[in-house]
Amino acid sequence: MNGMESFSLNSAKSFIGKNVNLHLKDGSVIVNVHLTNIRKNDFGKGSLIEYTPYKNRKSTRIPLRNVAWAELLNLNLMNLAG
Repeated sequence: MNGMESFSLNSAKSFIGKNVNLHLKDGSVIVNVHLTNIRKNDFGKGSLIEYTPYKNRKSTRIPLRNVAWAELLNLNLMNLAG
């Protein structure tokens, strides 16, 4: 899938510490975020993906089941362009 992966708990773990675009099942995209953690939902069912937006320190969480796939970003290419 060239830069894209089907999203599951295992694939989410492989993206921890990396910058990605998160493509959601509703068709929207969360652009250029750094995945920081995966944690259990406080209500017992499912997992939450924790991420921080680029150059931001405040983390946000989204249910893993809402993510369709993640696109790995190469920040070196972005730095060259900007």
